[in-house]
Amino acid sequence: MTRGAVREAGHPGSPAVVSAGRPPWWLVVGALVLGVLVTADLLSRGRLERLDLRVSEIVSDWGLQDSAAYPLVWVLTQLGGRVTILVVLAALVGYLAWRRGTWLPVLRVVVAVAVLTAGVYAIKHGTGRTAPAFPGSYFFHDDGASFPSGHVANAVVMWGVARWQAVRYGLSAALQRVFWWLSVAGPVVTGAAMVSLDWHWVTDAVVGAAAGIVLLGVVHAVDAVALSRWADAHPGARLA
Repeated sequence: MTRGAVREAGHPGSPAVVSAGRPPWWLVVGALVLGVLVTADLLSRGRLERLDLRVSEIVSDWGLQDSAAYPLVWVLTQLGGRVTILVVLAALVGYLAWRRGTWLPVLRVVVAVAVLTAGVYAIKHGTGRTAPAFPGSYFFHDDGASFPSGHVANAVVMWGVARWQAVRYGLSAALQRVFWWLSVAGPVVTGAAMVSLDWHWVTDAVVGAAAGIVLLGVVHAVDAVALSRWADAHPGARLA
């Protein structure tokens, strides 16, 4: 067995202190059902739309966008910012390519970005929901791209992939815990910050999280069916 193959198997490295975070099938199904039900309620102008409007009225009165707290809240939104997360992921997969001799984490990140972009923007453009900045909630609007929250979906999928790689390749226990916290708290903090700034409706954040769970499950499935098998069949994909 080559050195790269040994490392791909997870050795050497620290033992796992958290789970790799692959969503179980029942969670993926539950997230899908939740997303469909919330979307159906919104399209029928149901109770959830009224909840969104009420919460927006409350947070707009807070005026956080014009307050001294704005810079801090904005920083919290960047826990779901794609550029922020990709910078961290680039450092992570670069380190793994250098020290663990494998390009597989790079492929996983590329697939994750592709799946995330296709999935989220398909829903955004399919529903065309306007953001709270518009006077009211509208669907199928030419400028509508609020639903679901891409920042929340980013946080679920991309921090989930980072956590997975940290555990899979036996990084230090401290790093595994850091990425575990980011994968769990990142989406929640991002969603709360976006809603508190009145940049997103509550249901945007909820469905963003649900979509993120489903798409993270898709990334894991693609890896199990194709990427990992391809890497096992082509040892040259790992660095010598």
